[in-house]
Amino acid sequence: MIRVVLYLLLLGLLAFCAVWLADRPGEVAITWLGRRVDTSVMVLLTAVLAAAALAIMLWSSVRALVRMPDNVATYMRNRRGAHGYLALSQGLIAVGSGDPVAARRFMETANRALPEEPLTFLLRAQTAQLCGDRTAAVRNFELMAGRDDTKMLGLHGLFVEARRRNDPAAALFYAEEAAKHDSVPGWAGHAVLEFRCVAGDWSGALHRLERNMQGGLVDKVAYRRQRAVLLTAQAMSLEDNDRTQASTLALEAVKLAPSFVPAAALAGRVLTEMGEPRKAARIIEIAWRANPHPDLAEAYGHLRPGDSARERLGRIQTLTARTPGNSEAALAVARAALDAQEFAIARDALAPLLDAPSKRVAILMAQLERMQHGDEGRAREWMARALAARRDPAWTADGFISERWLPVSPITGRLDAFEWKDPLSGDEPARALIEAERSGGTLHENAQPSTTLGSAGTALSQAESPQLLKRTETDAIETRRTGASAERTQPSSDPLHKLDRPHPMLAPIPLAPGVIPLVHAPDDPGPEPEPPTDGESETSNDVRLDNWTRIRHLFRP
Repeated sequence: MIRVVLYLLLLGLLAFCAVWLADRPGEVAITWLGRRVDTSVMVLLTAVLAAAALAIMLWSSVRALVRMPDNVATYMRNRRGAHGYLALSQGLIAVGSGDPVAARRFMETANRALPEEPLTFLLRAQTAQLCGDRTAAVRNFELMAGRDDTKMLGLHGLFVEARRRNDPAAALFYAEEAAKHDSVPGWAGHAVLEFRCVAGDWSGALHRLERNMQGGLVDKVAYRRQRAVLLTAQAMSLEDNDRTQASTLALEAVKLAPSFVPAAALAGRVLTEMGEPRKAARIIEIAWRANPHPDLAEAYGHLRPGDSARERLGRIQTLTARTPGNSEAALAVARAALDAQEFAIARDALAPLLDAPSKRVAILMAQLERMQHGDEGRAREWMARALAARRDPAWTADGFISERWLPVSPITGRLDAFEWKDPLSGDEPARALIEAERSGGTLHENAQPSTTLGSAGTALSQAESPQLLKRTETDAIETRRTGASAERTQPSSDPLHKLDRPHPMLAPIPLAPGVIPLVHAPDDPGPEPEPPTDGESETSNDVRLDNWTRIRHLFRP
């Protein structure tokens, strides 16, 4: 509407000017080269406007003729660029959809149209990756890394290819190169931090974490947590050599994360050794309120190394009184009471947990029955229940269980991966199941007492004492030989296997998959024993009969 009004106003103005000039024609005389031309003002203005229009038309025509080659070249270049960008778009879509034939065709078109375009390098590299040509992919990523505009992209591609071919040295080199840039990409900062953690370079990891924080790659909460983990790891490495520095680092970690169990337990141990039990007690008590844990109870019970078992029991009872009803508190009291031979206290502590006992509860009950009453039958019964009992929480990371906390996962190298939780809670990825080897009904010579027990192949984590496990293993073997194994009482459903590539810091136990695997048939009992002669007793100790033989003897004429 406004444009219409303006158009009408302009048209009216021009009409007014034309009428005004028509009413006042005037006279104009031009003398040039001895000639005189007389005309009106209106005719003169019309001639001037016509001459200007003609001059403009002539100038435009001459300019178009002169610039025609450049215009044609520009048109062809734009046309080729449009086709090239269309090929790039379609090629990247083909790569994303996993179509190597279409990706290669569009890549060739884009390569002819836009050979120096950064996206063309990317399309060539990704097409080579899709087609399985790793050499071509690396070559294109190297070309991209040599250009200023695609350097970060090329380094990232080379880093990914190095990880794919399992070349950690090359991957670290490319990540370090990318981390030198002013604006550090997230993948480079996290990769360098991961590599330094795996290598045990805690000082370098702390420096890299600071750089990541300054670059905005981690938030403040994650920074405080990761710094506490790295400080704890560095303190653990110095615990045996430099207790003063270890205590300083552990205290800083506790200040950053007061409820972090490994840092609090380490600080408690180091401060106890340095003669500061009160300070150690305060740190452990704060952490215990947030996260009751056996490591904290162990450190709290040994605040004064010279105390008797009864004094340690009293200290543990004081600590666990802060978290009434907690299962870890009950287990800590029971363990300390058994050490002090206060069997009534141990039984009262375990009583609330007997409705659905875990492995640790069953083991402690077996130990209690053996120590208090000398009842080997009840002890064996509890150990049989321990074979099929639910698992206790354990330090778990990426599907593996560790007897102690570690700052880095031995499987993926991830920082702060270990969590204290039920290993079979379903949050961990399923791992391949490899059952422990056995020979002739006995345990394999390489099987560890802490990970293999009885014919069910079930691991008992968090064992309370080596002596108890040794006796339990002997009981399980004897029970299997007599045909009354724990498998008949209640079969196990979560066999575990030993790690075939032990980490230098840890030999973790792989978790069982979520799907219960089929178990092998029981070991062959061997040939049936010959029937006893007239002079021999049917219950002779020299002949061990299996269950079916006993049943057949019952109906023998």
